[in-house]
Amino acid sequence: MDAKIVIVGCGISGISAAHQLIKSGFQNVRILESTSRSGGRIKTGRLGDKVVEIGANWIHGPSEGNPVFRLARQYGLLDPEALTPENQAIDCGGTPVWVPNFFSSSGRRLTLEEYMPAQEMFDKVLNESSEFASKGGEPTASVGDFLRSEIQKQAAEEWKDVDAKTRSLRLGMINNMLKQQCCINGTHSMDEVGLGAYGLYKTLPGLDCTFPRGYEVLIKNLMSELPSGIVSYNRPVRCVHWNNTERGEKPVMVECDDGEKFSADHVIVTVPLGYLKKHLSALFCPPLPLHKQHSIQRLGFGTNNKIYVEFDSPWWDDGCEVIVLVWDDEDEIVDQVPDLQRSWLKKLFGFTVLKPTERYGHVLCGWIAGHESEYMETLSEQEVTHCVTQLVRRFTGNPALTPRRVLRSQWFHNPWTCGSYSFPGKLCSAQDLENMMEPLPSKGSQAQPLQVLFAGEATHHCYYSTVHGAVLTGWREADRLISHYSSSSPSVPKSNL
Repeated sequence: MDAKIVIVGCGISGISAAHQLIKSGFQNVRILESTSRSGGRIKTGRLGDKVVEIGANWIHGPSEGNPVFRLARQYGLLDPEALTPENQAIDCGGTPVWVPNFFSSSGRRLTLEEYMPAQEMFDKVLNESSEFASKGGEPTASVGDFLRSEIQKQAAEEWKDVDAKTRSLRLGMINNMLKQQCCINGTHSMDEVGLGAYGLYKTLPGLDCTFPRGYEVLIKNLMSELPSGIVSYNRPVRCVHWNNTERGEKPVMVECDDGEKFSADHVIVTVPLGYLKKHLSALFCPPLPLHKQHSIQRLGFGTNNKIYVEFDSPWWDDGCEVIVLVWDDEDEIVDQVPDLQRSWLKKLFGFTVLKPTERYGHVLCGWIAGHESEYMETLSEQEVTHCVTQLVRRFTGNPALTPRRVLRSQWFHNPWTCGSYSFPGKLCSAQDLENMMEPLPSKGSQAQPLQVLFAGEATHHCYYSTVHGAVLTGWREADRLISHYSSSSPSVPKSNL
């Protein structure tokens, strides 16, 4: 098949699209990548001699329905326990049940019994938040507004006999849960997440698992199966010129920053939504249809960063999987800090503990989202280390605690991502996600079809923000082209996916 296809971006959705096309007999496929590496937001780094994830962390829902799990299994990249039928059958609804340790800002250890009333109330209201996607009639525009009003109402009724100090502590716990949700959703505040679309996200069964040798090993395996020379690195795309009507010319021409031009019958654009938002006006000529532009603007794209901290010995319990930090003085329900410079670290909800200890030693991964996270990126590693050291000393009450080393991610200031991943913003609907994946020209046009196609995690209607969503969208757009050509020429085999 000699149709000329250019893929913009060598993240996992671009790689997945290339795989599928080449497997189906397309011989003229090229990937243009703006950086010097493949993988995009899948990026593995090192903390001393430990392998840590700078980008994507888990396989969410490692079970048969998850293409990332199937690929990882096929390449032999997972620990044996991740492959057990029991692990694949566990359905935790997208929220892993981790063994917690709780610390308060006064240096006191909190108990699970103290934490549970707040957790139960928060979980109940959060579950209610996701019901409006199917039934409509949402009472507020954002998830944040809904959570705040419902929790204030229920706390007033259910905790009216609780003493002021306990009540204040419980509200501090709820703030912590809100900050955690900011990380999960990749948003600055839950006030930016649309209530009407919040329940569109779907989870898969399976106990989230990691890659022992790093997520990038998956990329290496996939890349090894593509023809050599298929990727042009350090080739940022300046503009996708489409709907070229000159006789004899290809309908699409992809222009790179260095002036090099690639003509094509089809281009699959897989750039992150953050990049698309920032460069929307210049990236397409003619501009995208208005309805598509509006959907790109309505969808949210935020920052969730990690701060890895290594210690000589643990200050948390042996079986602990997550450390939760509760501020005693946060008794108003907020998920953002008023003073970035002075209080940015208050946005960090806590740390996950890297397991198993035999592999990682005593390493924690701190999670921080939003503008506070973006501000953190501007600080030196020394400043971040100092702040994190003060934080753990305060919460543990141990003034001698000193990290051995610290490493953080900086996704917002990465010019090719401009953040971490997508979420449905305010006024967002399922239609916006449909618009995201709609190819150009739009239906009803007389022009050559499928000139510009769109893939990437932000174009999946229910697995947005995930690696498996990114893979499925790459396959989806490849399949769109495969079926287009197999319906017009019977010699190309239909894709079996």
